[in-house]
Amino acid sequence: MTLVSDKIILFDGVCNLCNGSVQFVLMRDHQEQFKFASLQSDFGQRVLKDHGLDQNDFNSFIYLRNGELIQKSSAALEIAKDLKNMWQLLYVFILVPKPIRDFVYSFIAQNRYKLFGQKESCMIPEKPVQHRFIQ
Repeated sequence: MTLVSDKIILFDGVCNLCNGSVQFVLMRDHQEQFKFASLQSDFGQRVLKDHGLDQNDFNSFIYLRNGELIQKSSAALEIAKDLKNMWQLLYVFILVPKPIRDFVYSFIAQNRYKLFGQKESCMIPEKPVQHRFIQ
């Protein structure tokens, strides 16, 4: 699969928490180094399939960096590190053992609709940022 960027964030397109996270990154990524795709999109489905992941499981934020697939808490921390500035300080949580980080991540992911709600369909990016979204 040809990647259109070295840094692609895949997210649950109907999850309010996930969409909020995408908006958070968009507002802080002044160099436009990140591209985005919903896990439900053709591109997202292809990535899941190509990596042997369940194409109906949208419980993980996925970060594709230079072809490497990073999931769950590690994805969030690697994105924070790549955002630069003060956000890099969050990377210190990489020292927390992965099973503990992923347990907390999975608990939030499994309850995200109850806690944060969901949309009826995937978000449609605004005109100024549409070029950063992969279909």
